[in-house]
Amino acid sequence: MKFKTAALAAATVAAIATTLALTAVAQVPQEAAIRKALGERLNSSAKIDEVNKAPIAGLFEVRIGNDVFYTDAEGAYLIRGEILDLKTKRNLTEERVAKLTAIDFASLPLKDAVVWKTGTGARKIAVFADPNCGYCKRFEKELSNVKDLTVYTFLLPILGGDSPDKANAIWCAKDASVAWRAWMVDGVQPPKLLGACASPVERNVELSRKHRVNGTPAIVFEDGTRVPGMLTAPQLEKQLASVGKS
Repeated sequence: MKFKTAALAAATVAAIATTLALTAVAQVPQEAAIRKALGERLNSSAKIDEVNKAPIAGLFEVRIGNDVFYTDAEGAYLIRGEILDLKTKRNLTEERVAKLTAIDFASLPLKDAVVWKTGTGARKIAVFADPNCGYCKRFEKELSNVKDLTVYTFLLPILGGDSPDKANAIWCAKDASVAWRAWMVDGVQPPKLLGACASPVERNVELSRKHRVNGTPAIVFEDGTRVPGMLTAPQLEKQLASVGKS
């Protein structure tokens, strides 16, 4: 009897393994077919990076860069929107995008950032900011109300005009942190750039391209979470508390 039970169990395991293998094999052609169908129907410049099963049966996730879409099994429709799990109250699309856009905080070249802190500076964020960005200025003022925070600001002059000149002048000032805060918070013009100065601004631009930072401010937390746009002090505190728990 024991022998029969063991043999039955082994046969069951083998059957399950075979089913999973066949499912995986069957899934690959389907995803390839979806990729092909969408590729023919979409603009040729839209590079499809991934096609995976979506959390909802019958739907597939289509990733183009850091953008997430959904499609049917034939690739006849493309859906732009979010999937919300009403049972768990989770935004599954938002979680997926957050994972795709996460930045390894430890890998950031912090030596290329303007640094200042409040209190102990125990908590840390990195910010990509343009000196002429209005929302960056509002965010900088909000930061004054957040305790025990170290802020690493990567000067990113993407708005054109004199943004590059201001970014370089701030970095090359006697005290970059003081010059940055004076301009962003109090509107004090940064000192004029005199002579040559080794500025990291171009490296910051390359860094932003690498991580597809397309707007300012862009905030990066220690757990890799990235938030586009400014946050109020209470919103920032909430995010920092979430990072602390993780």
